[in-house]
Amino acid sequence: MNLLAIETSTEACAVGVSSNGRHVTRFELTPRRHTECVLPWSDDLLRDAGLGRRDLHAIAVGIGPGAFTGVRLGVSLAQGMALALAIPAIPVSTLAVLAQGAEHDGPIAVVMDARMGECYVGFFQKIDGIAQALTEQQLLKPEDIRVPFDGEWIGVGSGFAAYRERMPAAFIAAMRCMDGNALPQPEALLQWAEYALAQGHAVSPELLEPAYLRNQVALTIEQRKQL
Repeated sequence: MNLLAIETSTEACAVGVSSNGRHVTRFELTPRRHTECVLPWSDDLLRDAGLGRRDLHAIAVGIGPGAFTGVRLGVSLAQGMALALAIPAIPVSTLAVLAQGAEHDGPIAVVMDARMGECYVGFFQKIDGIAQALTEQQLLKPEDIRVPFDGEWIGVGSGFAAYRERMPAAFIAAMRCMDGNALPQPEALLQWAEYALAQGHAVSPELLEPAYLRNQVALTIEQRKQL
């Protein structure tokens, strides 16, 4: 099975290709340069894997939540390529990719900086090596984040770097360790995409939708004064 996976929901650009179990990937911090990186990187990695676009069986994409323009870009590119190649698309939660990249078998709290004084929050635990959601993804203020149960938690995501001082003391105390610099990695994206494909979670390209979790993408002047 030949699979292309792309993730542009954060300041990093992550692209990977899986071909018969072999993975080739590329990851870089590319703020405001995602558009110029994704397609050339995809073609380079396909070439490294000895493939062309016509050899692909599916395209996976991180659907967010994350930066509005980055999420929209990734979904649009994946949708366009999948439609042109007449192959299915695989939607993957960006929060799930972050959890998948964590080396921990216990519960994982994923908290991404959503800007505007809020966080994208998801709780996961790996089952047979794949991060599975324990709750629905949420958009929360840092002060409102609570772990759903006691356990050996770790925390990953930019929200810990941006809002740790505003998070409840009990939530921080529940974390065995925290990585506020974690970003979605292409290897983790490929792992989750391969699982999703095997589980029959691929969709027709026209059904691919972003997971914004927020309709408003900018604060008003009055809202900014209240932060």
